[in-house]
Amino acid sequence: MKNMTLWNEGDWIAAIAALALFGFLAAGGLLAASRSDRAIGHPRGLFVLFYAEMWERFSYYGMRALLVLYLTKHWLFSDGQASLIYGAYGSLVYITPVLGGLLADRVLGQRKAVVFGGVLLACGHALMAVEGSGGQGDPAINIFWAALAFIIVGSGFLKANISVIVGQLYGLKDTRRDAAYTIFYMGVNVGAALGTILVGYLGETIGWAYGFGLAGIGMVLGLIIFIAGKGALQGHGEPPAPLARGREMRIYGIGAGAVAVIWLLVQYQDVIQTLLIVSGVTMLGYTLYEALKLPKEPRERMFAILFLIALNPLFWGLFEQAGGSLNLYTDRYVDRQGVPTSLFQSINPIYIVLLAPLFAGLWTWLAKRGKEPSAPAKFGLALVQVGLGFLVFVWGARAVGPDAMLPVIFVFLIYLLHTTGELCLSPVGLSAMTRLSPLHLGSFIMGAWFYMTAVGSFVAGKIGEATGGEDGEMSKAVTLAIYEKIGWISIGVAVLVLLVAPVVKRWMHLDTLRDAEGDGEGAQS
Repeated sequence: MKNMTLWNEGDWIAAIAALALFGFLAAGGLLAASRSDRAIGHPRGLFVLFYAEMWERFSYYGMRALLVLYLTKHWLFSDGQASLIYGAYGSLVYITPVLGGLLADRVLGQRKAVVFGGVLLACGHALMAVEGSGGQGDPAINIFWAALAFIIVGSGFLKANISVIVGQLYGLKDTRRDAAYTIFYMGVNVGAALGTILVGYLGETIGWAYGFGLAGIGMVLGLIIFIAGKGALQGHGEPPAPLARGREMRIYGIGAGAVAVIWLLVQYQDVIQTLLIVSGVTMLGYTLYEALKLPKEPRERMFAILFLIALNPLFWGLFEQAGGSLNLYTDRYVDRQGVPTSLFQSINPIYIVLLAPLFAGLWTWLAKRGKEPSAPAKFGLALVQVGLGFLVFVWGARAVGPDAMLPVIFVFLIYLLHTTGELCLSPVGLSAMTRLSPLHLGSFIMGAWFYMTAVGSFVAGKIGEATGGEDGEMSKAVTLAIYEKIGWISIGVAVLVLLVAPVVKRWMHLDTLRDAEGDGEGAQS
Protein backbone atom coordinates (compact mmCIF):
# COMPACT_ATOMS: atom_id res chain seq x y z
CA MET A 1 0.00 0.00 0.00
CA LYS A 2 1.04 3.56 -0.69
CA ASN A 3 2.38 5.53 2.30
CA MET A 4 1.00 9.01 2.96
CA THR A 5 4.50 10.47 2.98
CA LEU A 6 4.88 9.47 -0.66
CA TRP A 7 1.93 11.47 -1.91
CA ASN A 8 2.78 13.67 -4.87
CA GLU A 9 1.38 17.10 -5.66
CA GLY A 10 -1.49 15.65 -7.70
CA ASP A 11 -2.52 13.41 -4.79
CA TRP A 12 -2.68 16.39 -2.44
CA ILE A 13 -4.70 18.48 -4.92
CA ALA A 14 -7.13 15.58 -5.40
CA ALA A 15 -7.43 15.08 -1.65
CA ILE A 16 -8.09 18.79 -0.98
CA ALA A 17 -10.70 18.93 -3.77
CA ALA A 18 -12.37 15.80 -2.42
CA LEU A 19 -12.49 17.21 1.12
CA ALA A 20 -13.94 20.47 -0.21
CA LEU A 21 -16.68 18.58 -2.03
CA PHE A 22 -17.22 16.40 1.04
CA GLY A 23 -17.67 19.53 3.19
CA PHE A 24 -19.91 21.24 0.63
CA LEU A 25 -22.30 18.31 0.50
CA ALA A 26 -22.31 17.96 4.28
CA ALA A 27 -23.18 21.66 4.61
CA GLY A 28 -25.93 21.27 2.00
CA GLY A 29 -27.45 18.42 3.97
CA LEU A 30 -27.43 20.40 7.22
CA LEU A 31 -29.01 23.38 5.41
CA ALA A 32 -31.79 21.13 4.09
CA ALA A 33 -32.32 19.82 7.62
CA SER A 34 -32.61 23.30 9.09
CA ARG A 35 -35.81 24.32 7.29
CA SER A 36 -39.22 22.70 6.80
CA ASP A 37 -40.87 24.46 3.85
CA ARG A 38 -41.02 23.37 0.21
CA ALA A 39 -38.24 23.31 -2.39
CA ILE A 40 -38.53 23.06 -6.19
CA GLY A 41 -42.09 21.83 -5.92
CA HIS A 42 -41.41 19.11 -3.32
CA PRO A 43 -41.55 18.97 0.48
CA ARG A 44 -38.19 19.92 1.98
CA GLY A 45 -38.35 16.69 3.94
CA LEU A 46 -37.54 14.92 0.67
CA PHE A 47 -34.17 16.66 0.61
CA VAL A 48 -33.44 15.84 4.25
CA LEU A 49 -34.00 12.20 3.32
CA PHE A 50 -32.00 12.76 0.11
CA TYR A 51 -28.91 13.90 2.04
CA ALA A 52 -29.26 11.40 4.88
CA GLU A 53 -29.52 8.49 2.46
CA MET A 54 -26.77 9.97 0.30
CA TRP A 55 -24.25 9.68 3.13
CA GLU A 56 -25.49 6.24 4.15
CA ARG A 57 -25.00 5.07 0.56
CA PHE A 58 -21.60 6.80 0.49
CA SER A 59 -20.50 4.48 3.27
CA TYR A 60 -22.26 1.36 1.99
CA TYR A 61 -21.19 1.55 -1.66
CA GLY A 62 -17.70 2.72 -0.80
CA MET A 63 -17.25 -0.43 1.27
CA ARG A 64 -19.00 -2.55 -1.40
CA ALA A 65 -16.55 -1.39 -4.09
CA LEU A 66 -13.68 -2.77 -2.03
CA LEU A 67 -15.29 -5.88 -0.55
CA VAL A 68 -14.49 -8.55 -3.16
CA LEU A 69 -11.00 -7.12 -3.67
CA TYR A 70 -10.49 -7.03 0.12
CA LEU A 71 -11.64 -10.64 0.43
CA THR A 72 -9.28 -11.90 -2.29
CA LYS A 73 -6.25 -9.68 -1.67
CA HIS A 74 -6.26 -9.23 2.11
CA TRP A 75 -8.13 -12.20 3.59
CA LEU A 76 -6.92 -14.45 0.71
CA PHE A 77 -10.22 -16.12 -0.22
CA SER A 78 -10.50 -17.69 -3.69
CA ASP A 79 -12.49 -15.84 -6.37
CA GLY A 80 -15.42 -18.24 -6.02
CA GLN A 81 -15.46 -18.03 -2.21
CA ALA A 82 -15.21 -14.24 -2.31
CA SER A 83 -18.14 -13.96 -4.74
CA LEU A 84 -20.27 -16.25 -2.56
CA ILE A 85 -19.45 -14.27 0.61
CA TYR A 86 -20.23 -11.06 -1.27
CA GLY A 87 -23.59 -12.49 -2.37
CA ALA A 88 -24.41 -13.80 1.11
CA TYR A 89 -23.56 -10.43 2.65
CA GLY A 90 -25.68 -8.61 0.08
CA SER A 91 -28.61 -10.97 0.64
CA LEU A 92 -28.54 -10.41 4.40
CA VAL A 93 -28.37 -6.64 3.88
CA TYR A 94 -31.64 -6.91 1.96
CA ILE A 95 -33.40 -9.56 4.06
CA THR A 96 -33.12 -7.78 7.42
CA PRO A 97 -35.42 -4.91 6.30
CA VAL A 98 -38.32 -7.37 6.63
CA LEU A 99 -37.75 -7.49 10.41
CA GLY A 100 -36.84 -3.81 10.58
CA GLY A 101 -39.98 -2.91 8.63
CA LEU A 102 -42.27 -4.97 10.85
CA LEU A 103 -40.82 -3.51 14.05
CA ALA A 104 -41.20 0.00 12.65
CA ASP A 105 -44.80 -0.62 11.52
CA ARG A 106 -45.91 -2.12 14.82
CA VAL A 107 -43.74 -0.45 17.49
CA LEU A 108 -40.89 1.99 16.78
CA GLY A 109 -42.13 4.04 13.87
CA GLN A 110 -39.88 4.64 10.87
CA ARG A 111 -37.95 7.63 12.27
CA LYS A 112 -36.66 5.90 15.42
CA ALA A 113 -35.86 2.78 13.39
CA VAL A 114 -33.74 4.84 10.97
CA VAL A 115 -31.82 6.46 13.84
CA PHE A 116 -31.11 3.10 15.50
CA GLY A 117 -30.06 1.63 12.18
CA GLY A 118 -27.72 4.54 11.58
CA VAL A 119 -25.99 3.99 14.92
CA LEU A 120 -25.43 0.29 14.14
CA LEU A 121 -24.12 1.15 10.68
CA ALA A 122 -21.64 3.67 12.09
CA CYS A 123 -20.33 0.99 14.47
CA GLY A 124 -20.00 -1.52 11.63
CA HIS A 125 -18.06 0.81 9.37
CA ALA A 126 -15.74 1.72 12.24
CA LEU A 127 -14.98 -1.98 12.80
CA MET A 128 -14.23 -2.40 9.07
CA ALA A 129 -11.19 -0.18 9.61
CA VAL A 130 -9.57 -2.93 11.76
CA GLU A 131 -7.36 -4.76 9.22
CA GLY A 132 -5.23 -7.13 11.20
CA SER A 133 -2.35 -8.80 9.38
CA GLY A 134 -4.50 -10.57 6.75
CA GLY A 135 -5.14 -14.16 5.76
CA GLN A 136 -7.92 -16.41 7.01
CA GLY A 137 -5.82 -17.55 10.00
CA ASP A 138 -5.65 -14.03 11.43
CA PRO A 139 -7.91 -13.68 14.55
CA ALA A 140 -8.84 -10.18 13.32
CA ILE A 141 -11.07 -11.83 10.74
CA ASN A 142 -13.65 -12.24 13.52
CA ILE A 143 -13.77 -8.45 13.84
CA PHE A 144 -14.35 -8.32 10.07
CA TRP A 145 -17.33 -10.70 10.42
CA ALA A 146 -18.64 -8.55 13.29
CA ALA A 147 -18.35 -5.42 11.12
CA LEU A 148 -20.43 -7.06 8.40
CA ALA A 149 -23.00 -8.12 11.01
CA PHE A 150 -23.40 -4.55 12.36
CA ILE A 151 -23.78 -3.18 8.82
CA ILE A 152 -26.33 -5.86 7.89
CA VAL A 153 -28.56 -5.31 10.94
CA GLY A 154 -28.19 -1.53 10.72
CA SER A 155 -29.30 -1.64 7.08
CA GLY A 156 -32.31 -3.69 8.17
CA PHE A 157 -33.55 -0.93 10.45
CA LEU A 158 -32.68 1.93 8.09
CA LYS A 159 -33.11 0.83 4.51
CA ALA A 160 -36.82 0.11 4.10
CA ASN A 161 -37.98 2.69 6.62
CA ILE A 162 -36.30 5.75 5.12
CA SER A 163 -37.90 4.87 1.76
CA VAL A 164 -41.30 4.58 3.43
CA ILE A 165 -40.98 8.11 4.88
CA VAL A 166 -40.43 9.43 1.35
CA GLY A 167 -43.79 7.96 0.33
CA GLN A 168 -45.53 9.39 3.41
CA LEU A 169 -44.71 12.93 2.25
CA TYR A 170 -47.01 12.53 -0.79
CA GLY A 171 -50.61 11.64 -1.46
CA LEU A 172 -51.28 8.28 -3.11
CA LYS A 173 -52.46 9.85 -6.38
CA ASP A 174 -49.84 12.60 -6.36
CA THR A 175 -48.22 12.61 -9.80
CA ARG A 176 -44.96 13.79 -8.20
CA ARG A 177 -44.40 10.43 -6.45
CA ASP A 178 -42.36 8.68 -9.17
CA ALA A 179 -40.39 11.89 -9.73
CA ALA A 180 -39.80 12.19 -5.96
CA TYR A 181 -38.46 8.66 -5.73
CA THR A 182 -36.25 9.29 -8.73
CA ILE A 183 -34.86 12.44 -7.04
CA PHE A 184 -34.36 10.41 -3.86
CA TYR A 185 -32.68 7.70 -5.93
CA MET A 186 -30.38 10.31 -7.41
CA GLY A 187 -29.30 11.18 -3.87
CA VAL A 188 -28.58 7.52 -3.24
CA ASN A 189 -26.31 7.47 -6.24
CA VAL A 190 -24.54 10.78 -5.54
CA GLY A 191 -23.43 9.08 -2.34
CA ALA A 192 -22.62 5.85 -4.14
CA ALA A 193 -20.49 7.66 -6.73
CA LEU A 194 -18.56 9.65 -4.12
CA GLY A 195 -18.14 6.57 -1.95
CA THR A 196 -16.78 4.33 -4.68
CA ILE A 197 -14.34 7.01 -5.85
CA LEU A 198 -13.05 8.30 -2.51
CA VAL A 199 -13.35 5.17 -0.36
CA GLY A 200 -12.20 2.95 -3.22
CA TYR A 201 -9.20 5.11 -4.05
CA LEU A 202 -8.05 5.37 -0.44
CA GLY A 203 -8.59 1.67 0.18
CA GLU A 204 -6.77 0.41 -2.92
CA THR A 205 -3.87 2.87 -3.09
CA ILE A 206 -3.15 3.92 0.52
CA GLY A 207 -4.60 1.32 2.88
CA TRP A 208 -7.81 -0.62 3.43
CA ALA A 209 -8.33 1.01 6.84
CA TYR A 210 -8.22 4.53 5.34
CA GLY A 211 -10.97 3.68 2.87
CA PHE A 212 -13.21 1.95 5.38
CA GLY A 213 -12.59 4.71 7.94
CA LEU A 214 -13.80 7.37 5.49
CA ALA A 215 -16.92 5.26 4.87
CA GLY A 216 -17.63 5.41 8.60
CA ILE A 217 -17.34 9.21 8.63
CA GLY A 218 -19.89 9.40 5.83
CA MET A 219 -22.35 7.30 7.85
CA VAL A 220 -22.03 9.55 10.88
CA LEU A 221 -22.75 12.60 8.69
CA GLY A 222 -25.92 10.96 7.34
CA LEU A 223 -27.11 10.22 10.86
CA ILE A 224 -26.51 13.82 12.01
CA ILE A 225 -28.45 15.24 9.04
CA PHE A 226 -31.40 12.92 9.63
CA ILE A 227 -31.63 13.78 13.34
CA ALA A 228 -31.29 17.52 12.66
CA GLY A 229 -33.99 17.38 9.97
CA LYS A 230 -36.74 15.89 12.14
CA GLY A 231 -38.93 19.00 11.77
CA ALA A 232 -38.89 18.82 7.97
CA LEU A 233 -40.53 15.37 8.07
CA GLN A 234 -43.86 16.98 9.09
CA GLY A 235 -44.52 14.44 11.85
CA HIS A 236 -44.27 11.41 9.54
CA GLY A 237 -42.53 8.23 10.62
CA GLU A 238 -43.52 8.42 14.29
CA PRO A 239 -44.59 5.36 16.35
CA PRO A 240 -48.14 4.12 15.60
CA ALA A 241 -49.01 4.37 19.32
CA PRO A 242 -47.41 5.99 22.40
CA LEU A 243 -44.21 4.06 23.03
CA ALA A 244 -43.17 3.03 26.55
CA ARG A 245 -39.45 3.39 27.25
CA GLY A 246 -39.10 -0.22 28.36
CA ARG A 247 -40.69 -1.56 25.18
CA GLU A 248 -38.49 0.65 23.05
CA MET A 249 -35.36 -0.63 24.80
CA ARG A 250 -36.47 -4.24 24.25
CA ILE A 251 -36.59 -3.57 20.51
CA TYR A 252 -33.05 -2.22 20.62
CA GLY A 253 -32.07 -5.35 22.53
CA ILE A 254 -33.53 -7.49 19.74
CA GLY A 255 -31.37 -5.53 17.29
CA ALA A 256 -28.24 -6.15 19.35
CA GLY A 257 -29.06 -9.87 19.56
CA ALA A 258 -29.56 -9.97 15.81
CA VAL A 259 -25.98 -8.74 15.34
CA ALA A 260 -24.70 -11.84 17.16
CA VAL A 261 -26.87 -14.14 15.03
CA ILE A 262 -25.77 -12.48 11.77
CA TRP A 263 -22.10 -12.67 12.85
CA LEU A 264 -22.51 -16.45 12.74
CA LEU A 265 -24.72 -16.63 9.63
CA VAL A 266 -22.47 -14.58 7.36
CA GLN A 267 -19.70 -17.16 7.84
CA TYR A 268 -21.91 -20.08 6.71
CA GLN A 269 -23.38 -19.32 3.30
CA ASP A 270 -25.23 -22.66 2.92
CA VAL A 271 -27.28 -21.82 6.02
CA ILE A 272 -28.26 -18.51 4.42
CA GLN A 273 -29.58 -20.34 1.35
CA THR A 274 -31.84 -22.48 3.55
CA LEU A 275 -32.91 -19.40 5.51
CA LEU A 276 -33.88 -17.59 2.31
CA ILE A 277 -36.06 -20.50 1.20
CA VAL A 278 -37.81 -20.99 4.55
CA SER A 279 -38.33 -17.29 5.27
CA GLY A 280 -39.40 -16.65 1.68
CA VAL A 281 -42.16 -19.26 1.87
CA THR A 282 -43.21 -17.87 5.26
CA MET A 283 -43.28 -14.30 3.94
CA LEU A 284 -45.32 -15.35 0.89
CA GLY A 285 -47.81 -17.17 3.11
CA TYR A 286 -48.20 -14.19 5.42
CA THR A 287 -48.62 -11.79 2.48
CA LEU A 288 -51.32 -13.99 0.90
CA TYR A 289 -53.04 -14.35 4.29
CA GLU A 290 -53.19 -10.56 4.65
CA ALA A 291 -54.24 -10.13 1.00
CA LEU A 292 -57.15 -12.58 1.23
CA LYS A 293 -58.61 -10.62 4.16
CA LEU A 294 -58.91 -7.50 1.99
CA PRO A 295 -61.73 -6.39 -0.33
CA LYS A 296 -61.38 -7.07 -4.06
CA GLU A 297 -59.44 -4.00 -5.20
CA PRO A 298 -56.84 -3.89 -2.37
CA ARG A 299 -56.47 -7.66 -2.71
CA GLU A 300 -55.68 -7.39 -6.41
CA ARG A 301 -53.23 -4.59 -5.65
CA MET A 302 -51.45 -7.04 -3.34
CA PHE A 303 -51.32 -9.55 -6.22
CA ALA A 304 -49.74 -6.83 -8.41
CA ILE A 305 -47.20 -6.19 -5.65
CA LEU A 306 -46.32 -9.90 -5.56
CA PHE A 307 -45.86 -9.94 -9.35
CA LEU A 308 -43.49 -6.97 -9.28
CA ILE A 309 -41.58 -8.29 -6.28
CA ALA A 310 -41.12 -11.68 -7.95
CA LEU A 311 -39.06 -10.04 -10.73
CA ASN A 312 -36.52 -8.66 -8.25
CA PRO A 313 -34.32 -11.79 -7.91
CA LEU A 314 -33.71 -12.03 -11.65
CA PHE A 315 -32.88 -8.37 -12.16
CA TRP A 316 -30.67 -7.98 -9.09
CA GLY A 317 -29.06 -11.38 -9.51
CA LEU A 318 -27.74 -10.14 -12.85
CA PHE A 319 -27.17 -6.51 -11.89
CA GLU A 320 -25.19 -7.35 -8.74
CA GLN A 321 -22.45 -9.00 -10.77
CA ALA A 322 -21.12 -5.43 -10.75
CA GLY A 323 -19.59 -5.71 -7.29
CA GLY A 324 -18.70 -9.41 -7.65
CA SER A 325 -17.66 -11.25 -10.82
CA LEU A 326 -17.68 -8.12 -13.02
CA ASN A 327 -15.44 -6.36 -10.50
CA LEU A 328 -12.97 -9.26 -10.61
CA TYR A 329 -13.19 -9.47 -14.43
CA THR A 330 -12.39 -5.75 -14.64
CA ASP A 331 -9.43 -6.27 -12.31
CA ARG A 332 -7.99 -9.17 -14.36
CA TYR A 333 -9.06 -8.83 -18.00
CA VAL A 334 -9.85 -5.16 -18.77
CA ASP A 335 -7.32 -2.65 -20.06
CA ARG A 336 -7.72 -0.26 -17.11
CA GLN A 337 -4.64 1.83 -18.01
CA GLY A 338 -3.61 2.09 -14.36
CA VAL A 339 -7.00 3.16 -12.97
CA PRO A 340 -7.79 1.36 -9.66
CA THR A 341 -10.40 -1.36 -10.17
CA SER A 342 -12.78 -0.08 -7.49
CA LEU A 343 -13.19 3.26 -9.27
CA PHE A 344 -15.06 1.53 -12.09
CA GLN A 345 -17.81 0.88 -9.54
CA SER A 346 -18.55 4.61 -9.71
CA ILE A 347 -19.68 4.43 -13.35
CA ASN A 348 -23.17 3.19 -12.47
CA PRO A 349 -23.97 5.83 -9.82
CA ILE A 350 -22.49 8.61 -11.98
CA TYR A 351 -24.74 7.53 -14.84
CA ILE A 352 -27.70 7.60 -12.45
CA VAL A 353 -26.88 11.11 -11.25
CA LEU A 354 -26.76 12.24 -14.89
CA LEU A 355 -29.75 10.26 -16.16
CA ALA A 356 -32.14 10.25 -13.18
CA PRO A 357 -33.39 13.84 -13.80
CA LEU A 358 -34.04 12.91 -17.44
CA PHE A 359 -36.03 9.83 -16.44
CA ALA A 360 -37.93 11.78 -13.75
CA GLY A 361 -38.83 14.41 -16.33
CA LEU A 362 -39.69 11.76 -18.94
CA TRP A 363 -42.14 9.94 -16.65
CA THR A 364 -43.82 13.22 -15.66
CA TRP A 365 -44.01 14.38 -19.30
CA LEU A 366 -45.52 11.09 -20.46
CA ALA A 367 -47.93 10.96 -17.49
CA LYS A 368 -49.39 14.37 -18.38
CA ARG A 369 -50.11 13.02 -21.88
CA GLY A 370 -51.49 9.71 -20.70
CA LYS A 371 -48.65 7.74 -22.32
CA GLU A 372 -46.50 6.72 -19.36
CA PRO A 373 -45.68 2.98 -19.35
CA SER A 374 -47.17 1.07 -16.43
CA ALA A 375 -44.94 -0.14 -13.60
CA PRO A 376 -44.94 -3.76 -14.90
CA ALA A 377 -44.08 -2.54 -18.41
CA LYS A 378 -41.16 -0.54 -17.00
CA PHE A 379 -39.99 -3.70 -15.24
CA GLY A 380 -40.05 -5.56 -18.57
CA LEU A 381 -37.98 -2.81 -20.17
CA ALA A 382 -35.52 -3.06 -17.27
CA LEU A 383 -35.00 -6.79 -17.89
CA VAL A 384 -34.44 -6.20 -21.61
CA GLN A 385 -31.69 -3.69 -20.86
CA VAL A 386 -29.85 -5.72 -18.22
CA GLY A 387 -29.82 -8.70 -20.58
CA LEU A 388 -28.55 -6.60 -23.49
CA GLY A 389 -25.78 -5.24 -21.28
CA PHE A 390 -24.32 -8.72 -20.81
CA LEU A 391 -24.68 -9.61 -24.49
CA VAL A 392 -22.88 -6.42 -25.60
CA PHE A 393 -20.10 -7.12 -23.07
CA VAL A 394 -19.68 -10.71 -24.34
CA TRP A 395 -19.68 -9.55 -27.97
CA GLY A 396 -16.93 -7.03 -27.21
CA ALA A 397 -14.78 -9.60 -25.39
CA ARG A 398 -15.08 -12.13 -28.20
CA ALA A 399 -14.48 -9.51 -30.89
CA VAL A 400 -11.05 -8.59 -29.49
CA GLY A 401 -10.04 -12.24 -29.08
CA PRO A 402 -9.33 -14.51 -26.11
CA ASP A 403 -5.77 -13.25 -25.54
CA ALA A 404 -6.48 -9.51 -25.67
CA MET A 405 -7.46 -7.25 -22.80
CA LEU A 406 -11.02 -5.92 -23.14
CA PRO A 407 -11.21 -2.22 -24.14
CA VAL A 408 -12.64 -0.18 -21.29
CA ILE A 409 -15.47 1.16 -23.51
CA PHE A 410 -17.32 -2.14 -23.03
CA VAL A 411 -17.29 -1.70 -19.26
CA PHE A 412 -18.91 1.70 -19.77
CA LEU A 413 -21.47 0.17 -22.14
CA ILE A 414 -22.56 -2.64 -19.82
CA TYR A 415 -22.96 -0.17 -16.96
CA LEU A 416 -24.92 2.22 -19.21
CA LEU A 417 -27.46 -0.46 -20.17
CA HIS A 418 -27.68 -1.77 -16.62
CA THR A 419 -28.19 1.78 -15.30
CA THR A 420 -31.02 2.62 -17.69
CA GLY A 421 -32.57 -0.70 -16.71
CA GLU A 422 -32.16 0.12 -13.04
CA LEU A 423 -33.91 3.47 -13.53
CA CYS A 424 -36.86 1.63 -15.08
CA LEU A 425 -37.14 -0.72 -12.10
CA SER A 426 -35.75 0.43 -8.77
CA PRO A 427 -37.26 3.91 -8.14
CA VAL A 428 -40.44 2.80 -9.91
CA GLY A 429 -40.65 -0.27 -7.66
CA LEU A 430 -40.13 1.81 -4.51
CA SER A 431 -42.93 4.11 -5.58
CA ALA A 432 -45.26 1.21 -6.46
CA MET A 433 -44.71 -0.52 -3.10
CA THR A 434 -45.68 2.56 -1.10
CA ARG A 435 -48.56 3.41 -3.42
CA LEU A 436 -50.19 -0.02 -3.65
CA SER A 437 -49.64 -1.46 -0.16
CA PRO A 438 -52.27 -1.07 2.60
CA LEU A 439 -51.29 1.56 5.16
CA HIS A 440 -50.91 -0.96 8.00
CA LEU A 441 -48.48 -3.06 5.91
CA GLY A 442 -46.41 -0.25 4.38
CA SER A 443 -43.02 -1.04 5.92
CA PHE A 444 -43.58 -4.82 5.72
CA ILE A 445 -44.23 -4.60 1.98
CA MET A 446 -41.16 -2.41 1.57
CA GLY A 447 -39.23 -4.99 3.58
CA ALA A 448 -40.57 -7.73 1.30
CA TRP A 449 -39.36 -5.72 -1.70
CA PHE A 450 -35.87 -5.64 -0.23
CA TYR A 451 -36.19 -9.29 0.79
CA MET A 452 -36.55 -10.36 -2.84
CA THR A 453 -33.60 -8.12 -3.63
CA ALA A 454 -31.81 -10.21 -0.99
CA VAL A 455 -32.65 -13.35 -2.94
CA GLY A 456 -31.24 -11.63 -6.03
CA SER A 457 -28.01 -10.81 -4.19
CA PHE A 458 -27.60 -14.43 -3.15
CA VAL A 459 -28.30 -15.55 -6.72
CA ALA A 460 -25.62 -13.06 -7.79
CA GLY A 461 -23.19 -14.74 -5.41
CA LYS A 462 -24.00 -18.19 -6.83
CA ILE A 463 -23.50 -16.90 -10.39
CA GLY A 464 -20.21 -15.34 -9.32
CA GLU A 465 -19.17 -18.60 -7.66
CA ALA A 466 -19.85 -20.42 -10.94
CA THR A 467 -17.54 -18.05 -12.84
CA GLY A 468 -14.76 -19.27 -10.54
CA GLY A 469 -14.82 -22.72 -12.15
CA GLU A 470 -13.88 -25.93 -10.37
CA ASP A 471 -10.72 -24.54 -8.76
CA GLY A 472 -12.39 -21.37 -7.51
CA GLU A 473 -10.35 -19.05 -9.74
CA MET A 474 -12.09 -16.97 -12.39
CA SER A 475 -11.93 -18.27 -15.97
CA LYS A 476 -12.45 -15.74 -18.78
CA ALA A 477 -14.11 -18.26 -21.12
CA VAL A 478 -16.42 -19.67 -18.45
CA THR A 479 -17.42 -16.19 -17.29
CA LEU A 480 -18.31 -15.05 -20.80
CA ALA A 481 -20.36 -18.19 -21.44
CA ILE A 482 -22.32 -17.59 -18.23
CA TYR A 483 -22.84 -13.92 -19.07
CA GLU A 484 -24.20 -14.84 -22.50
CA LYS A 485 -26.64 -17.37 -21.02
CA ILE A 486 -28.04 -15.06 -18.36
CA GLY A 487 -28.35 -12.25 -20.91
CA TRP A 488 -30.66 -14.32 -23.12
CA ILE A 489 -32.66 -15.59 -20.13
CA SER A 490 -33.30 -12.01 -19.00
CA ILE A 491 -34.54 -10.94 -22.43
CA GLY A 492 -36.81 -13.99 -22.67
CA VAL A 493 -38.43 -13.23 -19.30
CA ALA A 494 -38.78 -9.57 -20.30
CA VAL A 495 -40.89 -10.50 -23.34
CA LEU A 496 -43.28 -12.47 -21.10
CA VAL A 497 -43.51 -9.59 -18.62
CA LEU A 498 -44.37 -7.10 -21.36
CA LEU A 499 -47.12 -9.44 -22.62
CA VAL A 500 -48.86 -9.70 -19.23
CA ALA A 501 -48.20 -6.07 -18.15
CA PRO A 502 -51.72 -4.85 -19.13
CA VAL A 503 -53.31 -7.47 -16.85
CA VAL A 504 -51.10 -6.53 -13.92
CA LYS A 505 -51.84 -2.84 -14.51
CA ARG A 506 -55.57 -3.57 -14.14
CA TRP A 507 -54.86 -5.27 -10.79
CA MET A 508 -53.30 -2.02 -9.57
CA HIS A 509 -56.65 -0.12 -9.78
CA LEU A 510 -54.86 3.21 -9.90
CA ASP A 511 -58.07 5.08 -10.72
CA THR A 512 -59.66 4.22 -7.36
CA LEU A 513 -56.70 4.90 -5.04
CA ARG A 514 -57.63 7.19 -2.18
CA ASP A 515 -55.45 9.02 0.34
CA ALA A 516 -55.92 8.47 4.03
CA GLU A 517 -57.13 11.60 5.82
CA GLY A 518 -54.20 13.94 6.31
CA ASP A 519 -51.87 11.71 4.35
CA GLY A 520 -49.23 13.53 2.34
CA GLU A 521 -49.72 17.04 0.99
CA GLY A 522 -52.67 16.19 -1.19
CA ALA A 523 -52.94 14.71 -4.62
CA GLN A 524 -51.82 16.49 -7.72
CA SER A 525 -53.41 15.00 -10.78
